Order: sequence, then structure tokens, then C-alpha cells
Amino acid sequence: MTSVYKILSRAEWSAAEASGVFLGAAIDLRDGYIHLSTAAQAAETARLHFAGRDDLVLVRLSAERLGEALRWEPSRGGDLFPHIYAPLSCALAEAVTPIDLGPDGAPALGELVP
Repeated sequence: MTSVYKILSRAEWSAAEASGVFLGAAIDLRDGYIHLSTAAQAAETARLHFAGRDDLVLVRLSAERLGEALRWEPSRGGDLFPHIYAPLSCALAEAVTPIDLGPDGAPALGELVP
């Protein structure tokens, strides 16, 4: 099984849980898909886009369970990144974990992402 990850604010995830569906953060809505990262990409995504944010959670998802809504597309450095082209059912979340900040101010994913 391949895990993919979404980093977002606690408030965004709480709102999604209340409705049962995550439609996307502002960047996702702007780009027309939900941005995800692989385990190998998540730390750099956190560092580049979420530094200094202490209100974050990490949502782990099974790539296989996302079905045809999941597409692998080139992005940063030509790496293939997972993107979801559909609303995300909160029921598909395998784990939702708060993210602490590391000493450098970047979100510390450490053991959260094997």
C-alpha cells in the first residue's frame, strides 16, 4: 500500500470533518485539485509552504483507495506528485496527526512520515 499525505490547518480539517468532505485549501481551490505529497516529498513541502505554522495536521491517505481521482503529475524538480481531482471524503483518512514545529520553525514530520 502506498500512503500519500495532505498538510493542512486544524481548522480546515475540522471544517471538512463537520461536512464529511474536504474540498481543498485555498491553493487547491485555485489550482483545481487537492495537492498531496508522498512520504519522500512531505518534509520539503512542509518546509517550503508551511514554515512557522503551528496549527497544522498531517492527513495520511491510501493512494489505492483514492481510485481514479488520484493522478500523478510532474511538479517541483520534475518529481511526480499525487493530486486529487475530486472532493476528498474524510472517511478515507487513515490517520490525522498534529504536527509540531522543529527548532528551525519548519513543521517536524519526523516519524509521522515513514
